[in-house]
Amino acid sequence: MNEEHPRPDISDLPEAVVEPRGRWSIQLVWLVPIIAALIGGTFAVKAILERGPTITIFFKTGAGLEAGKTRIKYKEVAIGDVKNVAISEDRSGVIVTARLGRESKGLLVEDTRFWVVRPRIYGGNISGLGTLLGGTYIGVDVGKSTKPSRSFDGLEAPPAVTKDVPGTAFFLHAADLGSLNITSPIFFRRLQVGQVVAYELDRVGRGVTFTIFINSPYDRFVKANTLFWHASGIDLSLTAGGLKVNTESIVAILSGGVSFQTPEGKGETSRAVPNSVFSLFANREEAMKHAETSQTFLLVFRESVRGLSVNSPVEFRGVPLGDVTKLNLQFDPIKKDFFIMVEIRLYPERLRGQVASGPRSPEESHAFINELVGRGLRARLGSGNLLTGQRYVALEFLPKAQNAKINWSRVPPEFPTIRAGEDELQESLTRIARKIEKMPLEEIAAEVRLAVRSLDQAMQSADQLLKKTDAEIMPEARALLEDARNTLSGAREVLSTDAPLQQDLRETLRELSRAARSVRILVDYLERNPESLIRGKKGEGR
Repeated sequence: MNEEHPRPDISDLPEAVVEPRGRWSIQLVWLVPIIAALIGGTFAVKAILERGPTITIFFKTGAGLEAGKTRIKYKEVAIGDVKNVAISEDRSGVIVTARLGRESKGLLVEDTRFWVVRPRIYGGNISGLGTLLGGTYIGVDVGKSTKPSRSFDGLEAPPAVTKDVPGTAFFLHAADLGSLNITSPIFFRRLQVGQVVAYELDRVGRGVTFTIFINSPYDRFVKANTLFWHASGIDLSLTAGGLKVNTESIVAILSGGVSFQTPEGKGETSRAVPNSVFSLFANREEAMKHAETSQTFLLVFRESVRGLSVNSPVEFRGVPLGDVTKLNLQFDPIKKDFFIMVEIRLYPERLRGQVASGPRSPEESHAFINELVGRGLRARLGSGNLLTGQRYVALEFLPKAQNAKINWSRVPPEFPTIRAGEDELQESLTRIARKIEKMPLEEIAAEVRLAVRSLDQAMQSADQLLKKTDAEIMPEARALLEDARNTLSGAREVLSTDAPLQQDLRETLRELSRAARSVRILVDYLERNPESLIRGKKGEGR
């Protein structure tokens, strides 16, 4: 070893001391990603917890639907989004997959309805205009079922009435659709109280069934015997009573409508139960007829019934008691002649009036009509309108009519008639003949001749007066007019602006104006210098 650098002794070396391991300290630079990860995780957990159910909706078309953009709204509040739009396996429509929020779980029941809200013009109404700016979305109408569901069939049009609107639904059966459509209004005493929500053709194809909805509290006015009728458009009819025009409102003219009413005087009637079925009549008059007890009779006429038609009225002293329901031409093999069988519908209660209250038995009704026929009640043809030629059936008492009875065993029973021409024409001719006989024709002729003679003399006098006027008065009138014309011409010359008189007058007025100005100056000077009247004007030499 080198003596200059001796080898150190091991005992001289310091002993290593084990220090305890300290806590791991994080660098500040790692705080930012850690905080970001915590926030991201929080949002992810929240999204998972708040994620609602996924549903599928079937629509016939996907118009306006876009994945990631189209929203689902309930009462105009967004509750979900469309995630996917795909064509169905049978290519009959599209399957929309949507994810809703957690709060929408109670809304997804079997009868919940979905539809695409877009601008529509349907049944005379315009809807969905707000989507022109905000975009198309899917509307929701929550059902009342308790059974949950995740698959739905979407509606092609918005429901006319949502399930949360209070009211009652009923059904109306009619022969055809008429002018009604979905959203057509329902009227009660000209007040809109509901609307048509659906319609469909009967299975056998013999009519149309409408579903209507009457809003609360107006649904309490629908009774078990309530009558419904078309109130669509304008009801224009030309009958023996003349021209009739009926309409409910402007809305009914444009989009159709239905009216209803409960017949009065029938006692209290129970309220109609929901989904009751009613008949829909063509008009109010037809509906009211079914509220009364009617009796069908047969009338036989061997004269022309020209102008008489189905629905022509049957009247008694101007009061309608029924109408004509059928006309048939028949051949009489015994008399070898044709006759017309007219079937009428008569309402005996109208004829009975307030004689007795309460319902009548058929025997009592027959006895009442037999009594009237025994007193001479007969049916005949009457002229309702001379311009149109419309006719009607009139019931009148004819005491001199031959005895007749009604055979109630025949169906329908025959009511006795009388020819309209026999009595009317005979009475009219008799009245005319009597009046002609009473007229003093010779005296009238003498007075007419005297009047004609007087008129001729008056005409001659007037002619002479005109000739004298032309010969004597006209020349003097012409001279007078000429003098008046000359006078007016002279006055025009004097009053013209360039006439000498006008110029002299203007010059005189100017001189008067200058003189008045000089006097005004003199007066002003004297007021300021009154001593000038004695001493003279200042500054003048003596």
